[in-house]
Amino acid sequence: MHRSSLPPHFGQRRFLSWNDQQRARHGGRVQKVSVDAGFTCPNRDGSKGIGGCTFCNNDGFTPSYLRDQTDITRQIDTGLDFFTRRYPNTRHFVAYFQAYSNTYASVDQLRTVYQAALAHPKIDGLVIGTRPDCVPDAVLDYLAELSHSKIVELELGLESCDDATLARVNRGHNFAEAQDAIRRAAARGLQVAAHLMFDLPGESRDSMLAGADKLSALPLTSLKLHQLQVIKHTVLANQWRRDPASVPIMGATDYFERVVDFLERLSPTIAIQRIGSEVPPALKLAPDWNLRLHQLLPQVEALLLARDTWQGRLYQGQ
Repeated sequence: MHRSSLPPHFGQRRFLSWNDQQRARHGGRVQKVSVDAGFTCPNRDGSKGIGGCTFCNNDGFTPSYLRDQTDITRQIDTGLDFFTRRYPNTRHFVAYFQAYSNTYASVDQLRTVYQAALAHPKIDGLVIGTRPDCVPDAVLDYLAELSHSKIVELELGLESCDDATLARVNRGHNFAEAQDAIRRAAARGLQVAAHLMFDLPGESRDSMLAGADKLSALPLTSLKLHQLQVIKHTVLANQWRRDPASVPIMGATDYFERVVDFLERLSPTIAIQRIGSEVPPALKLAPDWNLRLHQLLPQVEALLLARDTWQGRLYQGQ
């Protein structure tokens, strides 16, 4: 296939890269600096349930410095010290509120927390990770107001587009709530990212691929794809130990095939932020792929090339 057959906005890739898109939009790399503001979730504090999602142990995704200090400015300083050495040509840094549900508070409380991050002279914006059922209109209005002068991205953890799967992993919301949240946020001009996890217990190949069609019909700007990982000190880990067959784990080759199948059906206008995740080996029970995070994307790109396919090739939308 000739390069001219690919959507021109893909650049040199066979999918729409969020990183490339941000470089073009902002004149250079945009780096997220993780911040933990001490939020919780409605399926942890008893509002909708307890215990949180069955797969969730935030220690698996939280930099160690966030567990050592609570002051937001100090967290940012520590993160900046690392990233400025690793990526010296970065043009913009944004505070990434990642742990748990970072809109699960009143607007006044959120304003205090967000402004503490934005007051840092090297922070140009915010990425707010949260749940679809934690974004009331008042919060979206406030984020839209911030977005007029700052980089603002709302990252919604969907995890699945299948209601039975969402119930099985104790999410505490359904896909209709996700659709509603995405539409209300996008209507305010916000950049909306979604987080999707492949291979959750009970999820089939067909339901995962149907998710590509469902998400393509929504005004999403970007998407994160992650493989299922069994992490210590989670309900899922206990389930896996008791009955491994109840938590089937996808092999690396099957995962890469599934990602490519998914990308083929996904709208070519949705940028891809990442196609995998990584937790510290001391916390991970499965899978054992013997691959680091930076090795996953080249595998997917090689498979796209080998299959002579690209994001959106089978997309049925307009």
